[in-house]
Amino acid sequence: MKATGIVRRIDDLGRVVIPKEIRETLRVHEGDLLEIYTGSEGEVIFKKYSPIGELSEFIDKYVEVIANVSGLPILVSDRDNIIAVAGVSKQEYLKRRITPIIEELMKTRRSFSALAGDIGEIQPVEGINHGAAIMYPIISAGDVAGSVIMLYDEQASVPTEAEIKLAQSASAFLGMQIEE
Repeated sequence: MKATGIVRRIDDLGRVVIPKEIRETLRVHEGDLLEIYTGSEGEVIFKKYSPIGELSEFIDKYVEVIANVSGLPILVSDRDNIIAVAGVSKQEYLKRRITPIIEELMKTRRSFSALAGDIGEIQPVEGINHGAAIMYPIISAGDVAGSVIMLYDEQASVPTEAEIKLAQSASAFLGMQIEE
């Protein structure tokens, strides 16, 4: 645990304000769910809660199947990080942050399918130069929970209608799984 040197008072309703600098650094936004932990020495720890992260074992198997069927590398993210990978190095991608453009697409509930001139235009993972061919947000109970991202293969060809529908179906299916 790292001390920030910031001290806050609890108000009469039991609330504590998390400083803006910390919220920005940790990408905590209004409406985000926080899980609360307590330590043996009186610590209170807030951790961003990822409903999609609860299904990570299931999602790992699911994306393996989707990657095998499509032939494209697949990533699944929560609202901040990559939580499942198939078709590319798990070590390289897993738990890496998504880029601000993917965050913005999710926030605005927009999908992305690359056209001929878009190849490699959208980088989905910070620090990795591998473009997204397709991205669909995962929506569960009206909230954005994450995204399904299909990366380009070695040929970097424009995604087919079948690949686009597969990504769209995967995001809808995962959204339903979170609700259950």
